[in-house]
Amino acid sequence: MRAMLSETPGGPESLKLVEMPSKPLGKGQVRVATKAAGVNFPDTLIIQDKYQFKPQRPFAPGHEIAGDITEVGEGVTGYKVGDRVIGMIGHGGYASEAVVDEIQLLPMPKNMSYEDGAAFTMTYGTSYYALKQRSSYKPGETLLVTGASGGVGLTAVELGALMGLKVIAAVGSDEKMEICRKYGATMFVNYAKEKMRDKVKELTGGAGADIIYDAVGGDAFDEAVRCIAWYGRLLVVGFAAGRIPSLPANLALLKSCDVRGVFYGAWRGREPAEARKNFDEMLAWYGEGKLKPHISMRFPLEKAADAMNALLSRKATGKVIIEVA
Repeated sequence: MRAMLSETPGGPESLKLVEMPSKPLGKGQVRVATKAAGVNFPDTLIIQDKYQFKPQRPFAPGHEIAGDITEVGEGVTGYKVGDRVIGMIGHGGYASEAVVDEIQLLPMPKNMSYEDGAAFTMTYGTSYYALKQRSSYKPGETLLVTGASGGVGLTAVELGALMGLKVIAAVGSDEKMEICRKYGATMFVNYAKEKMRDKVKELTGGAGADIIYDAVGGDAFDEAVRCIAWYGRLLVVGFAAGRIPSLPANLALLKSCDVRGVFYGAWRGREPAEARKNFDEMLAWYGEGKLKPHISMRFPLEKAADAMNALLSRKATGKVIIEVA
């Protein structure tokens, strides 16, 4: 098998393309011939030992995969050889095959392409959990999404609009505003030109945003928290900007607002039945044409470092995909 391995902590350039023997299957595991892998911000952290989980080296990064099952291990009951699957597997996606636990996979709909499958599990899973389980949303409320044209941000825009929320997309360029408009945003902040807190208050008649979805952290968080509505909910999704911000406690007091963490991977492990229900709903929407991943860049496996750098440099919008086979 071919794999892009992390042998020592470092950035994308530290990855090495190697040929290596296939791993044996354990009980309850399947072998997947990976056709496409999604590129996500946590992939860039895990190779630097900056993520919550630190796999034993050497390992291939890559949380999201789509492919075909080529072998099933002892005790596997839900899949057979030839099944098309998608999965959120933690790491191992940047390789021509992956050995994964059966429970980490989902059947891929017949009308779903491999690249759409590789763009689906982590970003849509995170955003739907954030909005459905963590935001206490009511249709008609205002949702502010920071980094709205990025991987998770754009799925939050798309899902929020589908769930009946009025979406404000905060982005850094007019081009990115237009992408968000196509995915359901109706109001916009270009934070390269205008101050987020002032623009959001203007757009909401001074009320502020009922729900704030922040996967950026840093300066975006600092601005967003100052334009939250009374009884607002601030969803802490990630820190793509690099700086983990601090929240002055008086701001929570003054707005009677809530700060709610969104750790999708941990929730998925604790509540697998609910997580599966979420995916069943989203895959049904995909089948009806109501959800469609926006894939802006594609790279071959040997260019995985370039794929990661496209994400880190903010050159990509929506998803970046590695075409494995």
